[in-house]
Formats: sequence, C-alpha cells, structure tokens
Amino acid sequence: MRKIQRILVAVKSPGAQWSAAVAKATQIARVTGAHLELFHGVDTRLYVEALDTYENGITGFEALQTEPYTLLLERLAEKVRRHGVNVTCVTDVDYPAHEAILRRAELTQADLIVADCHAGSHIAPSLWRFTDWELMRLSPVPVLIVKQSRLYHRPNVLAAVDPSYALSKPAQLDGEILDLGGAFSVALRGEMHVLHAFLPSVGAVYESTGATAGAAVQIDLIARSAAATSLDSVLENRGIPAANRHLVSGHPADALTLGVTRLSADILVLGCIARSGLRRLLIGNTAEQLIYRVPCDLLMVKPPGFTNDIEHERHGPRLMVTPVCN
Repeated sequence: MRKIQRILVAVKSPGAQWSAAVAKATQIARVTGAHLELFHGVDTRLYVEALDTYENGITGFEALQTEPYTLLLERLAEKVRRHGVNVTCVTDVDYPAHEAILRRAELTQADLIVADCHAGSHIAPSLWRFTDWELMRLSPVPVLIVKQSRLYHRPNVLAAVDPSYALSKPAQLDGEILDLGGAFSVALRGEMHVLHAFLPSVGAVYESTGATAGAAVQIDLIARSAAATSLDSVLENRGIPAANRHLVSGHPADALTLGVTRLSADILVLGCIARSGLRRLLIGNTAEQLIYRVPCDLLMVKPPGFTNDIEHERHGPRLMVTPVCN
C-alpha cells in the first residue's frame, strides 16, 4: 500500500478565509499521519537599479516580499493545527508558479501535492488554470486537484485504467493508479471503483464501416468481452468486487465523464503522461478535458520513473532593467 508521509498544499490565495484544498489536505493528513506544508510562491519583479535600496540586496528584497504571505499562511495553519495535524508554512520568491511548486515538492520529498482548481476553459487559460494543467502534466508525484468544496465523507473513488494500453501508456501506470486509489479509499473509508473505457462503440463501428446494426452490436459485444478479460487481468488479487468493475464503451473522456456521473464519484484517479507533438494531443487531451468536464476532484498519477526537465534551482525574482527613454 502506497504511503503518504508528506503533503504539499499549493495555496493560491493565502488571504482567503477558506480553502477546500487546505481542508481536504488536512483530512488526508489526519488519517495518514502525514506532515502538511502550506506553500505559496511569489512571482515578482525586481528592478536592478533599485537593488541597492534593499538591505542585504536580493535576500532583503525577498524577505520583504514573502513576510506578509507567510503571516497569512500561518493563520490558515492555526486552523489546521486545531485538528492535531503537524503543519509548517513556507513562502518563496520563485517563478513560474508551477515550477516553484514542483521545486518545493522535490526539495521536501513530498508524496502528494494538493491544489485548488480554478474553473474555466483551458482554451483561454488564466495564469492559475495554466498552473493547474502544468502541475498535473509535469509533477512526478501525484497531484490532487480539488474541485468540490464539500469535505470527504466515505468518498467514492473511481480509478480509470487502460489494461489494453490503447493510449500507449506504460503498463506500470495502471498499478500506480490502483495503488493510490486503494490507499485513498482505505484511508478515507470510502469505496473503490475501477473503470475501463474501451473502443469501439456501436455508433463508431456503424458509421465508419457501414456495418449493419446487428453486426455492429456483435462487434461491440466482442470488444466488451475482450475489455472485460483485460480488466479482470489487471485487477487480479486486488480484491475489487465484480459490482465495482465498470466497462464503458466510447472515447475515454466521454466514458469517464459518464462513469463519474453514474457513480457520483468524489475522486477520479487518472494517469497522466507528458508527451510532445501528436502523442501529447492524443493522450494529454483526455486528462486536459476532464479537468473542466467532471465535477469531482482529480487525482493525477505518473508512471514509475517519470522525470521532467524543469530546473532544480529556484529562480528568485524576475530581474528587470528599467528601459531608457529618450
């Protein structure tokens, strides 16, 4: 069973009175005994010409920038401590936001990153919506994107697997998805469900091949039988009852949206792979669509050994030079 010992909460609005991400991270920390860290990254500019006006230079500038946010985080931390959770607060000057969070997670060896989701279409993303997506795409550790404000109460955890590897993802990823989904369902006293979206659907076969309706149904039954065999194989010795194993025919994004609705899922556990070019569009698009389509929280998982190419050293402030005007 996967252990969660350190949780990093990316606090987007330290001055807010309420944060669903902080509240749910506190829940998880209580039942797992994990240490909680509230983190806020400050993306700010420093004009080189003004550097001498700060005592201790850049260090002094950063201290002035971080102090008010640290005080705000401490207010949130006091609420967390009332629940018996060990929590610390850290504010750092770094950019861009998603890299600052990932660098902090790497430094502290976090097992889980938790962040609030900002609603809206990724077609015209705000800075924070872009941060949500980049966190999920690039984080080697699982990322919980919180969309529902209500706290967990015996949640339905839906793990999305692809034992046929139709989307060319690593075979080990299903194991990671199931391990983490199982850990969450046990810790939160919820119920674990597993869904496999498979192709083809009856409509797709009928339209693309011109097959008769009867032949299309037969093809779909054959595909469903093969999908069921694959799902049973990946769930062997997992203890998932038949009633909690679900097969849905159709595009993964549509099938998972339907599954979340039917099961009233509270957490959708999904594999995410950073790709480039066409493969990124095919694989990443499913996860990206689901950020805004499903109403439940999203728990994104990477395959073992996943790495990203972000810089390990923090950037500090954005150093700027005042333009010369003639």
